[in-house]
Amino acid sequence: MDVTRPLALLGGLTAAQFMKRHWQKKPLLVRGALPGFAPLLSRAQLFALAAKDEVESRLVARAGRQWQFRRGPFQRRALPPLARPNWTLLVQGVDLHHQGAHELLSRFRFLPQARLDDLMISYAADGGGVGPHFDSYDVFLLQAQGRRRWRFGRQDDLGLLPELPLKILARFEPEAEFVLEPGDMLYLPPRYAHDGIALGECQTYSIGFRSPAGAELARELLQRLSEDAAEAAGERRYRDPMQAATAAPGAIPAPLQQFARAALAAALRDPLALERVLGESLSEPKPSVWFEGAAAAGLDAGVMLDRRTRMMYDRSHVFINGESHRASGRDAALLRTLADDRRLDAGQLARASAAARSLLAAWQQAGWLQPAAEPRP
Repeated sequence: MDVTRPLALLGGLTAAQFMKRHWQKKPLLVRGALPGFAPLLSRAQLFALAAKDEVESRLVARAGRQWQFRRGPFQRRALPPLARPNWTLLVQGVDLHHQGAHELLSRFRFLPQARLDDLMISYAADGGGVGPHFDSYDVFLLQAQGRRRWRFGRQDDLGLLPELPLKILARFEPEAEFVLEPGDMLYLPPRYAHDGIALGECQTYSIGFRSPAGAELARELLQRLSEDAAEAAGERRYRDPMQAATAAPGAIPAPLQQFARAALAAALRDPLALERVLGESLSEPKPSVWFEGAAAAGLDAGVMLDRRTRMMYDRSHVFINGESHRASGRDAALLRTLADDRRLDAGQLARASAAARSLLAAWQQAGWLQPAAEPRP
């Protein structure tokens, strides 16, 4: 992507300008970000998606000051009547299940794949919303159908109403208010309080981002490092044949401390270990994602990543769906192009080595790659 080209999606800003001026700094309202935009899924298609076990969906309804919250899947009869106001259906990860949603999400690939999360569709009856709240991540709110009134502001008091199934701000103090029409988009940085209310039947598409907490990420990486260390060293256990009888049983033996220190050092002995497990973690598909294996269809006509595939790289590795591969030279450049562009044409594949073609064929058999001429519906 040319990050210096002005984009209507960003109100005429280039991606570089948007990242410098707005990303994690201040909101941006774009009228006509996608002129003529219409919902990618009909109401019936969205409801059908929410009925599937592998799709994450939630239902939020309000009656006065009372809020109700339920998790899907939802059969149609479990959803409120269309004429009833004040309810919202949230369907997560639509990009994993619909090619058009995946392509819409790809418009935001001026940000690293490691940060881009998913596209959520919020279907709301008149008055529907999830209450004033804040997110810990960036979000683009694209209006797809009908109108929605957004109020938002940056406030210090993030206290929540008690004893509710949702995280709703107790004292919401908006600073701005806009009504979004189809094709309009609002960007909000993390921790900006906001409240969106449907003005009639509406759909809003939310492009969200991954923002792992430090403690959460540390736990994940340490777990992966420990598994690798256990696999490399086997079940080597602490032994102390020279331990003498002790009159101070509460004291931790120094050799046991040294054993623990050595075990931790062994897990980090590979200078690339941390980078490797980070890439494996960031490229791991969501738990609900599964792939259908397929017979190799040949690589000569070009390939494209399946929309569910997560692929990234660093200076020494290529990562795909939780796996890591060492790569260098011409093959590394080819695989990095695949990660950036999500496709390779016939000319690019013709320059691949036998080893790279073998790897690509294995990914195709696993369902991670699709023939470029035959995109999934």
